[in-house]
Amino acid sequence: MTGDINMSFDIGFLPKEQWKGTILLMDYVTSTYYDVEVQRQKQGFSVNIQLREFLEPLVIRSETYDFPDSLYQDHWVDAEAYGILHEGKLIAAMELCPESWSNRLRMTELWVHPDYQKQGLGGKLMDFAKDYVRKKKYRTLMLETQSCNVNAVDFYLHKGLTLIGFDACCYNNKDLERKEVRLEMGWFPEETA
Repeated sequence: MTGDINMSFDIGFLPKEQWKGTILLMDYVTSTYYDVEVQRQKQGFSVNIQLREFLEPLVIRSETYDFPDSLYQDHWVDAEAYGILHEGKLIAAMELCPESWSNRLRMTELWVHPDYQKQGLGGKLMDFAKDYVRKKKYRTLMLETQSCNVNAVDFYLHKGLTLIGFDACCYNNKDLERKEVRLEMGWFPEETA
């Protein structure tokens, strides 16, 4: 069933006891990636991140990874999930987890069902998260994505986030070579108000 762009969807809290373990399939195909190059120099390091094309499209499937994305994973102790339901079916979700020690809010998940993508639901969830940051007075909204998930990176940039760092060995010791580097993105409310 394909979503109707003219429908109005409301975001609601997803209680942990009902939604814990709900799998969010993050499958995608990409022909481009942000190539992260790190070079040691005499007095420091040089980092260059450029959009490049794969020789053949890269197919990412959730089952490729040891643990698929899901709501309320045990390591996100204080997480809260929010979602959009249509006829009782979850069609979009996000999970937010505070970092109390740093006064930052981490978006641990952002997902839209493939049938409902490109209809503004991800943007609606992102706007909700930004309002949450403002209300709770967090200093930053942050999240991770992969350098090969160009659609996600571009979406986050469009929504006002910026690159705040990267991890060159988060998923595998050869992330740089595999072109799947963890990118940290952030949004700072005082700079965008």
